[in-house]
Amino acid sequence: MKKALITGITGQDGSYLAELLLGKGYEVHGVVRRSSSFNTERLERIYQDPHVPDYRLRLVYGDLEDGSSLANLVTKIRPDEIYNLAAQSHVRVSFDVPEYTVSTVALGTLRLLEAMRELGGGCRFYQASSSEMFGSSPPPQHEGTPFSPRSPYACAKVFAHQLCQNYRDAYGLFIACGILFNHESERRGVPFVTRKITRAAARIKHGLDKQLFLGNLDAKRDWGFAGDYVEAMWMMLQQEQADDYVIATGESYSVRDVLEIAFGTLGLDWQAYVELDPRYLRPTEVDHLRGDASKARDQLGWTPKVTFRELITRMVTADEEDVRGALAGRAPQM
Repeated sequence: MKKALITGITGQDGSYLAELLLGKGYEVHGVVRRSSSFNTERLERIYQDPHVPDYRLRLVYGDLEDGSSLANLVTKIRPDEIYNLAAQSHVRVSFDVPEYTVSTVALGTLRLLEAMRELGGGCRFYQASSSEMFGSSPPPQHEGTPFSPRSPYACAKVFAHQLCQNYRDAYGLFIACGILFNHESERRGVPFVTRKITRAAARIKHGLDKQLFLGNLDAKRDWGFAGDYVEAMWMMLQQEQADDYVIATGESYSVRDVLEIAFGTLGLDWQAYVELDPRYLRPTEVDHLRGDASKARDQLGWTPKVTFRELITRMVTADEEDVRGALAGRAPQM
């Protein structure tokens, strides 16, 4: 039985990846930060009672800011695969907390790589790189496109990405970097723009909110489904040689397009409810990201399954069902 260690298992990607790996027979160890409140809602579908001897989803305490905890976990678990998904990943927030962002995203990756290096050979490492690294480089962006980061988050991701490449070359480690473009789902965090929109549309539909405040409506992104993208992560670690891959749909849409579909699905005109707020603008904006995933298609055999319209429709439908459930006294689903 293969063992996988996932940082960021309580997030959107971590939950989908854990489901995928459990379905493939893995023993999954997920790193969670100690908190006074529970943050494992996304894992409720796959929760396993730890008192059962053969349970395969094991949550362990650790933190990317604590190198000793990471080293202890890697040494104790001795995973076959490590998926580094944890980060302070909100781009706008990274301008407000740049030091924390860099510590978790950049130095956290370094700490985890050092723990892996001390373990020796046999372990494979997946690094969650980001399309934000391309920044102002014109689309379509591919593996050879120059990086031009436009935020502390993006700068930290560039450092982590290039550090992984260096450790791969210097120490012969199996390290694959997935340069993932925006990927969403009904499990996306509420502060992120797509979920912010779909949740607001659902609440406005039922009279719980009256307005939605947003920043740049003209920004264009390549949006895909997170469930499709975690399959690419796993595929990268099954190859004979480690490499870097762009994962994207090859299509881009604006924030306005998200609004059109989300509000339109519920029979609403978004222009009657949306107002601009400069607080949500980034000091340096990324105007247009659209990925070229030809390499992933040709070498991994990976292609996205869920279209942009299907993605936004399923998100707003899930949020609307949660609102109706909450109004009826039922707990919302994550």
